[in-house]
Amino acid sequence: MVTVSDTRSPDSDRSGSCIQQLLRDAGHAVVAYEILKDEPNQIQTYLQVLAQRSDIQAVVVNGGTGIAARDTTYDALASLLEKTLPGFGEVFRWLSYQEIGSRAIASRAVAGVYRRKLVFSLPGSTGAVTLAMEKLILPELIHLVTQLEK
Repeated sequence: MVTVSDTRSPDSDRSGSCIQQLLRDAGHAVVAYEILKDEPNQIQTYLQVLAQRSDIQAVVVNGGTGIAARDTTYDALASLLEKTLPGFGEVFRWLSYQEIGSRAIASRAVAGVYRRKLVFSLPGSTGAVTLAMEKLILPELIHLVTQLEK
């Protein structure tokens, strides 16, 4: 689990805490948690480190998916993904549109596969994190991991 933020700390990372709690409540283990600055090299390096771990099947990243100059998470991750799950971003934006309207078009949420690990990149807001986790990630996580293990 990774939070990308120039300002959050473990005490103020509500979205990161939310993701961890939802994963644990669904019976999943959270074996890594880090807050990284919105720096592409840091994001890519940390994903490369996580991808080498046998105890990790999926990585959930939140933050840095907008269009501001410092929002580089999408760019850092998209360049590493070996396969993308276009439906994830499409459905996430559709669900977001139902909640927040046209502001949903600014989200660059993405999901895919990197070195046989699932990677989900979400906006940093707690509402967006909750929506993605409850409606998309948790219902499909076991199925997607199983597909990667074939």
